[in-house]
Amino acid sequence: MWRKWKRYASLKGAHKRLLLEAYFYLGWARILKALPFSRIAPALGEHMAETTEQPQPAQIPVLREVSYAVQLMSRHTWWESQCMVKAIAAMRMLERRKIESTLYLGMGRDEKGRLVAHAWLRSGPIVITGAEGRERYTCVAKFARYIEGGVK
Repeated sequence: MWRKWKRYASLKGAHKRLLLEAYFYLGWARILKALPFSRIAPALGEHMAETTEQPQPAQIPVLREVSYAVQLMSRHTWWESQCMVKAIAAMRMLERRKIESTLYLGMGRDEKGRLVAHAWLRSGPIVITGAEGRERYTCVAKFARYIEGGVK
């Protein structure tokens, strides 16, 4: 534990703030996940719409940084931070940076034949969270988070 704090203390200010932001939004998203989905769905974006997959070269480094921060911090939360929580947290972080994204919800079956769900977030051509195994799921809903003045 001490080693983790020591490593965190050695980071540059901007990187520290990004990781703290990711931790905060993961906690916030976990609280949202505890609410009925019908209450949080309207806040996720436009239902059954998608943002563009066209790459915005200037945004790609930011997308990678947000993805890394959310993935890293999700391993260090004391609460469950699985796919839906990570997708919502990253969506909010991108929104703060005025970057559009689309959250996908999928259904599939596990090895025992049980119904399972998965969520992933895409911005431009990059899958920010939930990339692992998403091809095993059928998309049943998507929510586009457009930014004011963005292309619809």
